[in-house]
Amino acid sequence: MYGRHVDTDLDIDNVEAAGFDREKVDALVARARKEVDEERLPSCQFALLRNGVVGAAATFGAPSDARYVIFSATKAVVAFATWIAIDEGHIRVDAKVADYIPEFASNGKDVVTVEQVMLHTSGFPHAPLGAPQWDTREGRLAAFARWRLNWEPGTRFEYHPTSAHWVLAELIERATATPYASFVAERVVQPLGLARLQLGVPPADQDDVMELSKVGELASPDELEAAIGVRSLPISEVTAEVLLQFNRSADRALGVPGGGGISDAVDLARFYQALLAGGAGLLSASAMYEFTVHVRNTLPDYMGTPANRTLGLVVAGDDGRSSLRGMGKTVSPRAFGHNGAGGQIAFADPDTGISFVYLTNGLEQHVLREGRRTTAIASRAAVC
Repeated sequence: MYGRHVDTDLDIDNVEAAGFDREKVDALVARARKEVDEERLPSCQFALLRNGVVGAAATFGAPSDARYVIFSATKAVVAFATWIAIDEGHIRVDAKVADYIPEFASNGKDVVTVEQVMLHTSGFPHAPLGAPQWDTREGRLAAFARWRLNWEPGTRFEYHPTSAHWVLAELIERATATPYASFVAERVVQPLGLARLQLGVPPADQDDVMELSKVGELASPDELEAAIGVRSLPISEVTAEVLLQFNRSADRALGVPGGGGISDAVDLARFYQALLAGGAGLLSASAMYEFTVHVRNTLPDYMGTPANRTLGLVVAGDDGRSSLRGMGKTVSPRAFGHNGAGGQIAFADPDTGISFVYLTNGLEQHVLREGRRTTAIASRAAVC
């Protein structure tokens, strides 16, 4: 169905060194590769780390050096970069966005704060900005000026798939006089030694990035109602057609801050290991607390699930809904992370020292099937 099946060698030499249970790792491996073996997904890759050690990492259906578009898992990296700028005094969390970006102040947006943008409560979740307008700073600023609010900022939560992080990117540029992608590279990626994690990949370096493809079929209204009590999902800009744009060289090279990161599973999991280690000296203790611990947004989503968001990440919580936040059912309440569209998983758990990342280039159309896969894989990873 997807061409020649490439089953790469499984790197489990460090299972014991990382303090993992080999039988539980084997169960994780079996579940992670299941859809590839069944030809439901073209490929996948995962990495399981603890205490800085790669305990298990594997790629199925692709070469072992494959990289993937990580979609909204990018948001954690960009938020971390934003926190560096905040920590150094370049940006204030309680400041108005328009204090830094005057072009943003139109149509009542002059009241929106940096905090609200980072919490997805700022009121412009569906603000349009795509190619070719996002290719230039001038185009992005013109879009900012046109955007209108859908509700009073701070009163509701609705996930902002791309708009909020375009604002964070511009805040970084205004506050540090450095292009946002360069700031991420120079202040986050390079100091942490994450050579395989990039925001903005030059065309000449994209040969190892796996091509995206749609898989499966949309869930029917009857299936949705039986599983989650609604017959339709909210309208979102995150469609398969939009996600497939990241097969284009120009969009991979741009580095869309809300979803255009490229990485392998090991380096993204190493990023989360750095967060478990207190930010590897890149952030103060107070900044790390706000980034990984302090939940400032508990407003409900459309299903009534509290957002449980810090200024940049999602926290599993102790309300029994960690699986609805993409981290499975077996993580501790303190686990934090940020998943991505199409089934990307990325989280860390301070109670166990585990960080886990699962990536795929198969854009699952059946939201219920994707949710079940995410819960099954994340739950197995968390108990290794």
